[in-house]
Amino acid sequence: MNEHIIAFILGIVEGLTEFLPVSSTGHLILVGNLLGFKGQKANTFEVIIQLGSMLAILVLYWKRYLSLLNFSTIRKPEKKLDAIHIILGVIPAAFAGLLLHDFIKTQLFSPKVVVISLVAGAILMIFAEKKHGNFTSNTVDELSYKQALIIGLFQCLAVVPGFSRSGSTISGGLLAGANHKTAAEFSFLIALPIMVGATGLDLIKSLHFLHTSDIPLFSIGFIAAFVVAMFVAVLFLKLIEKIGLTIFAYYRIVLAALFYVFVIL
Repeated sequence: MNEHIIAFILGIVEGLTEFLPVSSTGHLILVGNLLGFKGQKANTFEVIIQLGSMLAILVLYWKRYLSLLNFSTIRKPEKKLDAIHIILGVIPAAFAGLLLHDFIKTQLFSPKVVVISLVAGAILMIFAEKKHGNFTSNTVDELSYKQALIIGLFQCLAVVPGFSRSGSTISGGLLAGANHKTAAEFSFLIALPIMVGATGLDLIKSLHFLHTSDIPLFSIGFIAAFVVAMFVAVLFLKLIEKIGLTIFAYYRIVLAALFYVFVIL
């Protein structure tokens, strides 16, 4: 298959799965294997198209990010999401990612780990749906610093390939007392700094694999991921309170089975 068509397909896959609790990494590995697109070039391509999804979040929430730069709002009596919430949501996973980066890339990026993580993440999501208590935060502006930190700690699970950053953070949000939409929206907001940092580090380490001849390939995937991710993020926020996480958990189990059959066997 033509590489440009493959880039378009994988860009769509990335855009569809980056913000859903289903593991974009697992999908990209599975579809990449089915299309025969593997190796270091494919790994670098995945880094590039993830930045396309991150750009979608920046476009959707640029006003919110700008408001976070106004530190004068911090600790005012009225409830409002501020920069400290984002910092608390990002710091745990940032430290975990930096400390474990080389170990993760060399030891955990394996099909078996992805299968186990898909199932483990599904179990966490089902548990969160069944065990969450009454919701105390119905908008992101009602989140407490404690809730932001709890969600940030759950995000550490996402350093394991296949676990899903969205799945772990939304589950953590539910268990911390945030409703589905609030947990999902905060998950999106803390995605940008953590993913830009992670993909930026990967990109720096992959620069010697980049060639000018690959620009069209990377551009197609980047644009496809950006456009699709924008639509998916908006739609997901509208639907998450109605459909919950359980349906995605069962989907992950099916995906793990497909992954085992088509990638591991």
